[in-house]
Order: sequence, then C-alpha cells, then structure tokens
Amino acid sequence: MSGAAIELARGIRLGGGAPLPVIAGPCVVESEEVTFEAARAVAAIAARLGCPLVFKASFDKANRSSITAYRGPGLEAGLRILAAVQRELGLPLLTDVHEPAQCARAAEVCDVLQIPAFLCRQTDLVVAAARTGRALNVKKGQFMAPDDMRRVVDKARSAGNERVTVTERGVSFGYHNLVVDMRSFASMQRDGIPVIYDVTHSLQLPGAAAEGTAGPREFAEPLARAAVAAGADGVFLEVHPRPDAALSDRETQLDPARAERLIADLLAIRAALAR
Repeated sequence: MSGAAIELARGIRLGGGAPLPVIAGPCVVESEEVTFEAARAVAAIAARLGCPLVFKASFDKANRSSITAYRGPGLEAGLRILAAVQRELGLPLLTDVHEPAQCARAAEVCDVLQIPAFLCRQTDLVVAAARTGRALNVKKGQFMAPDDMRRVVDKARSAGNERVTVTERGVSFGYHNLVVDMRSFASMQRDGIPVIYDVTHSLQLPGAAAEGTAGPREFAEPLARAAVAAGADGVFLEVHPRPDAALSDRETQLDPARAERLIADLLAIRAALAR
C-alpha cells in the first residue's frame, strides 16, 4: 500500500494502511428521486459494514458514446440535487468536472473533484481542480501507463494540493476491450500515489454497444477481489437501485444487494492482508 495517507474527505483517509474507503453511487444524476434512493441505499450499506463512504454521481457525462445518450441535468441542477443529498444524509460527495470553469462551482458542494479518464492529461483542468483545495481523484486514462501518472499528479501538486489520488480503470487492449494490470497499483504507489480501483468502469467494452458502452457485469467480483488483494487503497463502484433501467452504464452498474456482498468480501480481504 502507498505510504502517507491523504484526507479524501472529512474523517475519511486513503492510503497508508487507513481503512478501505468506498466511493459508490449511480453513474449520473438522473432525478432527485433516483439519486436519493441510491444515496440512502449505499449509506445503509456503509453503516451495516462499517466502511468509510463517499457518495458519487455526475451532473454531466460529457464523454458519452452517442449524441443521443443521456448526459445528466447539467451543472446547476445536478449540484442542487447533490447538495440536497449532503444536507439530508450528511454524506461526503464526489462528482466529475469536465472544464476548468466548472471546478470552483463544483467545489462549493462536493468534497472530491474527479477528472475523467479521457481528460487526465488536460493541464488547465487538472490545475483548476487542484486549486480549489478539494481532494482530487484523477481517473487513469485508458491510454496511460502507470508511470505516466506521475506527471499528472505533479501538475496537481504544483497548485499546492497534496490531496491527489489516481483511480485505475483498465487500459485499452485492442478494440472495445479494457484489461486491468494488477501491477499498476504497486507501480503508482511506489511513486507515492494512493490508488483506487474502479470496479465497474473497468468492466466496460467501450463503444461495443450500438449506442453506448457494453460490459460483462459478471466479472465485477473477481476483478475487485484481485485489486484489493493486490493492494488497492480504495474502491470505486457504480451502484444503481435498478441497473437495467439506468440511463447510463446500465450493463455494468451493480444493484445495492450485490454491491453490499462485494464490499463485504473486499473488507474481509483487506482485514486478512492486515493480519
């Protein structure tokens, strides 16, 4: 595991042997009702299992495969819903930012700003997000080697922000396929970078569906178990009350019951490693 822990959100630390934090929630804000249903479900899971939780949902998915795909309610409407979740449930929040101009506004509501994988080399975006002082989670691009992420993290740290983590979500392997190299966790940790494993996005077969992203959900459990056994500092997974009806990533999101069983397994693996 990585050396020094960083504060991901108030009371939640990542790396350095800290308890395994879970970032979970739906892919995108669909409606206030669905967002609250998902938030209550993952909050209940975290309470039952005793694990640190950050709730995630995107106000916009600017990288959808099709022009007709649902993107989300947008910055202001999405942040209003996320702020309501925070007020009512007290959950720390994570959301994506796609443009430098979004960063300061998103940081008013969210504890963690996330850089999408395809944008991880966008210097102005990385620096603007880091300058907010919020924790920054950078998704490792599907085209990036683990040691490439040192320079991305350096960009964020140049803005005076040491609260930077990288999320592994697989690397492109031919067309429409991602493969997770379990060596990447140790490689990035050797560079002093805490590393999160993205369970559900690494299942994707990008562009393989006619109007979106397909993915074999059945591999969520073996990949997640392997990643935590390999030393991942935290896990990220998309959880939706009814995945098959989700407006984004319906083939790879997990329902709450399945997510709870998986998280319980991952906590047990982490405990066994600690022993």
